[in-house]
Amino acid sequence: MNTSGTISLADAWHWLSALRHRRPCGVAITVTPSGEWQTDQPVSIEARELLDCLTPLASRPAWVVAQLGQSLDGRIATESGHSHYINGHESLVHLHRLRALVDAVVVGAGTASADNPQLTVRHVSGTNPTRVVLDPRGRIPNDLSLLCKSAAPTLLIVGPGAADTTLPSHVQRCVLPLGANGQFNPFDVITLLADKGLPRVLIEGGGITVSQFIEAGAVDRLHLLVAPLLIGSGRPGLQMTPIQTLESALRPPTRTFRCGDDTLFDLHLRDTTA
Repeated sequence: MNTSGTISLADAWHWLSALRHRRPCGVAITVTPSGEWQTDQPVSIEARELLDCLTPLASRPAWVVAQLGQSLDGRIATESGHSHYINGHESLVHLHRLRALVDAVVVGAGTASADNPQLTVRHVSGTNPTRVVLDPRGRIPNDLSLLCKSAAPTLLIVGPGAADTTLPSHVQRCVLPLGANGQFNPFDVITLLADKGLPRVLIEGGGITVSQFIEAGAVDRLHLLVAPLLIGSGRPGLQMTPIQTLESALRPPTRTFRCGDDTLFDLHLRDTTA
């Protein structure tokens, strides 16, 4: 890596990856006590934005970040469920950077069944996180990539009444209690993952799962990627309990970053555990 000259986007990502794994690298950047980055070398515009955006995550040992990609009018899919691709390539790269920075990436059963995702790191360099599926009723198909392909360890979290089926060796089945709403308590999920040595967590989808974790107060930061298009109908992103007045609305500190044609809103929902 470069130790002189301008710090590039590739240098910045190399440093963030090393910081996340607490290993040294050849990039002359350090973290201040307040969790900000600093360097005496010139930094490219792209590298500066990446460092500003992701250093608050890479520099801390435990946190929960949620991610949603949506249109300007708050839709994450059409009424038929079509969502490829609302956001552009740069937003996909950002998502894969988040995956590379976390220990575990979480999706709900609906997203796992509808999208059949891999939840691996492919668009940037980095290690695959543990993949986690929240399946309270044990309803996901057995032929999903998450269950059939051993690219990364996988946790299948089910409720007490779910059928106990034979799973491949890379899949571990965990049982958590269900609340009155038939769903897991988000903090039970976060605690389970932390107990398994997975303290950095990405809640990737879908909208209902992300909404449940935000409403429970279990999310430190929300990365909302907004694409410059209007769908006009379809599935909304966040779906939380209705409020009566705007005084009850969340007004978190927010930063914005460029992500190709998209805009990344980084919302600080609660203090991250240091």
